[in-house]
Amino acid sequence: MSERGALRSLRVLMWVLIAVEVPVYLTWLVDVGYRAGQRLEEGDFTRWAPPVLLPPAAVLFCVAAGWTWWLSVITRTRSALREPWILATLVFVAVTSLLCALLAADKPTVGVGLLSAAITGLGMIGLFFIPAASSRQLPDVIRQRSRRAAAPGETDSP
Repeated sequence: MSERGALRSLRVLMWVLIAVEVPVYLTWLVDVGYRAGQRLEEGDFTRWAPPVLLPPAAVLFCVAAGWTWWLSVITRTRSALREPWILATLVFVAVTSLLCALLAADKPTVGVGLLSAAITGLGMIGLFFIPAASSRQLPDVIRQRSRRAAAPGETDSP
């Protein structure tokens, strides 16, 4: 397979994974958010907050973190994932997702926690990699990284 075909296959694979992971995660967030909200007292106006606010917050925070990371990869600057605010937003999404899942469960068990962690992790990864998968620079970055891996003594000069 040629290099171009391999890069095209990688992009297609990324989009297939994103197309599967992201809808499952967002549908799951709406469901567990709704069920967690229903456990609040009748008449409490915050019952609508988890299913309405959590999915858009997850998309916004994960894709924004993915864009900042991808821009740092393209420009070969320090990884933006070291910034506390980016890590805080990703931790917020993960913790809130898992908390809603555990609150929504009739019997929170280890199995529920593990399944919730898997769905959350895969969905967040799918959202995070949308900017990289949609970037025109993806093939160039992969070529540069593979050349550097093949010649470990070389340094990168911008």
